[in-house]
Amino acid sequence: MNADVDLPPGLRRGAAGSAAGREWLRGFNNLHAEAMLDWKLRAAPGGPWFGQTAAVFPVLAPDGSSAVLKLTFPHPEADGESRALRLWDGRGAVRLLAERGPFVLLLEHLDAGRPLSAVALDDTIDVWGGLVRQLRRPQVPGPAGSFEKVSALAEEWTDTLPARWLELGKPFPTWLMECALEVCQLRGSVGRREDRDVLLHSDLHDGNILARLDSPESFVAIDPKPLIGDPEFAVAPMLWNRIADLSAADAGRHLRRRCVDLAEAAGLDPDTARDWAVAREVDNALDYLQHRATGDAVRSLWVASTLAGSTLPDLPAAHALPAPA
Repeated sequence: MNADVDLPPGLRRGAAGSAAGREWLRGFNNLHAEAMLDWKLRAAPGGPWFGQTAAVFPVLAPDGSSAVLKLTFPHPEADGESRALRLWDGRGAVRLLAERGPFVLLLEHLDAGRPLSAVALDDTIDVWGGLVRQLRRPQVPGPAGSFEKVSALAEEWTDTLPARWLELGKPFPTWLMECALEVCQLRGSVGRREDRDVLLHSDLHDGNILARLDSPESFVAIDPKPLIGDPEFAVAPMLWNRIADLSAADAGRHLRRRCVDLAEAAGLDPDTARDWAVAREVDNALDYLQHRATGDAVRSLWVASTLAGSTLPDLPAAHALPAPA
């Protein structure tokens, strides 16, 4: 008999935001017990680990091999995770061992104590670039490839970004909003390059990259948010998560150089990577402001304006910015 799991407040708050999430919370312990029973799993030492959307449990399979059981509350961003993992099949991403629908997954056990975020900042570039090269897949026809498209997201942003900006009282200068809109217009529709569209991991920051247990120098991606589109869309998360590790002498210059280095390590176009990062951070800033997360919004505005070429003058210095949650 499995003991009831005490989910942390952050995960509970996230799940409670939707009807499906609230139902998931009510049935969580039964869901956990059923998965353990159906797959004949036994609890293993370590864990559990909790994120903003999922609970992950170390387990032993019937043959004694280690794995992890991941239970995610139902939400659109996680809907494509198992399909993407099947397509990657362990090449650059955690191996999917079994599934009971898109939100109950049995996965390869990775080294949770060795994320790429523990590696020196400049040493992450080649690791990340190599992963992006492995994860890049041409568009996949049929249901297996029915992922959201970056171009559709950009079309949506063309309408929603200025509307949200106006509703919030124009919280940052017009020129930065115009930069984001220009990206959406050029990269999202008129300038889109369908021949270069690929399956990509849109949340590939170094906290979502772990070493394999049997190969400490072999890193793979976890927790994919799969999209189809410009591969350069994937660079942004590597720019907004470790600002404190940027050069104290000139953090802005280091950020811009890092964008170029990451793109080149992955065989991508640095200008397109920068453009998408600006648009993504403007969207993030507006989302944070709508949720009154002022510190997070300030960080996003620093990244967006710095990459766009002119850091907003009323923002804190880079190393005084709040760390991501």
